[in-house]
Amino acid sequence: MDKRIAILGTGANGSCVAVDLVSAGHDVTLIDQWPEHVEAMRANGLIVRWPDQEVHAGVDAHHLCDLCALNRTFDHVFLMVKAYDTGWAARLIEPYLAPDGLMVGIQNAMTAGEIAEVVGPDRTVGCVIELSAELFTPGVAQRNTPPSGTWLGIGALDAAMAGRLTEIEGILADVGTVSVCDDIVAAKWMKLVVNSMSLGPVAMLGLPVAEAARLPGFRDFLMKVGTESLAVGQRREYRIQPLFGLTPDDIAESNRLLETLFDKLVADIGPTARDCVLQDHMKGRYSEVDLINGLVAEESLAAGRPAPANAAVVEITRRIRNGELEPEPANFERALDAMRAAV
Repeated sequence: MDKRIAILGTGANGSCVAVDLVSAGHDVTLIDQWPEHVEAMRANGLIVRWPDQEVHAGVDAHHLCDLCALNRTFDHVFLMVKAYDTGWAARLIEPYLAPDGLMVGIQNAMTAGEIAEVVGPDRTVGCVIELSAELFTPGVAQRNTPPSGTWLGIGALDAAMAGRLTEIEGILADVGTVSVCDDIVAAKWMKLVVNSMSLGPVAMLGLPVAEAARLPGFRDFLMKVGTESLAVGQRREYRIQPLFGLTPDDIAESNRLLETLFDKLVADIGPTARDCVLQDHMKGRYSEVDLINGLVAEESLAAGRPAPANAAVVEITRRIRNGELEPEPANFERALDAMRAAV
C-alpha cells in the first residue's frame, strides 16, 4: 500500500515538492496556513512554473485549522514550514503521525533536533535541500531550480533507523537527486554556512544572488560571513560535508571550500532567482536570518570570538523589517560600517 504523506507548509518549496509527488502518484495531503493559497489550490489545483514549462496538478489541500477534523494518520510528514515555526508545527501534527511514521524536516537552519524533541530521534529524518522557488500568487509557484538541478541530502539522527532512509529516498527521488548523508547534523550546518552567505546578505541588497555577487567587494564580504559561520561549526566539531551533489573529492583539501559551495549554488538556482529572505522582505514578513546569521553571531559572541560580518547582516535585516531601510545595494556600505564599528 502506498504511504500516506502530509506536507505541512506549502509555501514556495512545499508547493514544488507537492506537485512533484502528486504527479508521481503519491498519496499526498497538503496543509497550509495561508487561507487564500489553500482556497486557490482547492478551486484550480496547484500550478508550478518552471523556466521552460508549467506543471498543473489537482491537489488535496487543507487549511491548518482543518487538521483536527481530517481523521487521518500519516506514514510520513514532510515539515516545510519556516524554521522558526518548527516547534509548534511539529507538535501540532505529531498526533497524526503513525507510531512508526517518520517526520522529515525539509527546512533551512538547525531544525532536526527540535523535531526530535517532539517525535523522538527514532522518528526524525534530517534533510538539506537545494531548491529555489518563489510564491507570490495563491496557487501559483515559480520554480527556479528544475528537478534536474534539485538536490536533497537526508540522514538519520538515530543509527537504529538508518535503514528506513530508503523509504524517504525513494519518495524524494521524484523531487530531485537524493544523497544519504552519514552525518546529517554536520550537513545541516554546512547548508547553514552557505545560507549565511547567500540569503540574508544578498536579500538586504534587493538583488538576485548572481547580480549581487558581481558588486565590487561584495563577494569578499560573503566569504567573511561564511568563514565566521564555518568557524562555529568547527568549534562544534562538525566535519566538513559535501553538498549539492558535490563529492568528497570536490572539496577535499580545497582552499576554496566556501567559494566552491557558493558558486555551485549560484549556478544551480539560476541568474534571476530571488531568495526566500528577499521574498520575506517584499512581503513584509519575518525571515529566518535570526536562526542563521543570528545563530552564528550569538554563538560566536558567547565563545568570545565575535562574528562582525554575520552580526552586520542581522542588524541590516532588522532595520529592513522595522521599516527603517529598504532592500537596496546601499545596504552593503551600511553593513561594512556596522562590521567596522564592531571590530
